[in-house]
Amino acid sequence: MTIPTPEKRKMRKDVDVIPHLWSIVLAGGEGTRLAPMIRQWLGEDRPKQYCTFTGTRSMLQHTVDRADILADPSRRVTVVGASHEETARSQLHGRGGVLVVQPANCDTAPGVFLPLTHIRAVDPDATVVIYPSDHFVHTETQLVDAVRHAVCAIDLLEDRLILLGIQPDGVDLDYGYIQLDRYVGGYGPHSLWHVGRFVEKPKRHLAKTLVAGQVLWNTMIIVAKVKTLWNLGTKVLPAMMNLFETLLPAVGGAREAQVRRQLYQTMPKRNFSMDFLEHVFNKVSVLDVKDVLWCDWGRPKRIAQGLRKIGKVPAFPTELVGVA
Repeated sequence: MTIPTPEKRKMRKDVDVIPHLWSIVLAGGEGTRLAPMIRQWLGEDRPKQYCTFTGTRSMLQHTVDRADILADPSRRVTVVGASHEETARSQLHGRGGVLVVQPANCDTAPGVFLPLTHIRAVDPDATVVIYPSDHFVHTETQLVDAVRHAVCAIDLLEDRLILLGIQPDGVDLDYGYIQLDRYVGGYGPHSLWHVGRFVEKPKRHLAKTLVAGQVLWNTMIIVAKVKTLWNLGTKVLPAMMNLFETLLPAVGGAREAQVRRQLYQTMPKRNFSMDFLEHVFNKVSVLDVKDVLWCDWGRPKRIAQGLRKIGKVPAFPTELVGVA
């Protein structure tokens, strides 16, 4: 099947005019791997998404600005940790959107479904794009174009999730790998595949085998219908989702923060990749994104390499690249 390009879809000119398009920006991580380097650089502990490694914008600000190209800022929900709420509010000042604070870090699955609860409460028919805020992307316009294609594709694949994947340029043990299964069709310069399986942070021998086959790196940028993602969550993680169901009626009300704090006292710790995605792989497709430089800036060396590739000067002393 060949998915029609935006030019052939007569009902709309572009995805940014589609009603019910929302963004979720994930900014609740602690960034422990970069902590020693950032501590020496800034003299404090600060997760990497709140750092400005070059230029004038932090990684969070880059991600928010990228998300706002396709969806109105009023339809953006950013989730942050309680210990970094002040920093997040400062960096997002004047950028609009909704800021949701996690009372506790219960791993990445609650970090995704908490902001999703807000969207489901106010716009249950929404399409959502989920963006990690701590990844390096170049060029942003190329990535946004790929997201645009995925948003159009999800209208035809409403019962599935679509991930964005990147062709590996080597073996990396810190990344998640997506093994490709059946080819679905072309979408612009990108190709769409159904997922065969997920492999999270493999050992070196397995990573080498994977890279020799048909795999993509998992960017964790996800496009889905809110209802589909919610229903899959309920099927796979019922105890966690029961808590978020309890939160739904309180969203937007005076008791929302109080109810959220109460629920997090018993919130289970669940990983979005291993406890959720791996269990619904047969409901996931992946878009093979072309011509985008992507990297999880989890180590100082990766940051330096990424900046060097695009001709940018780091804002931190280069001697910190060797700090583990």
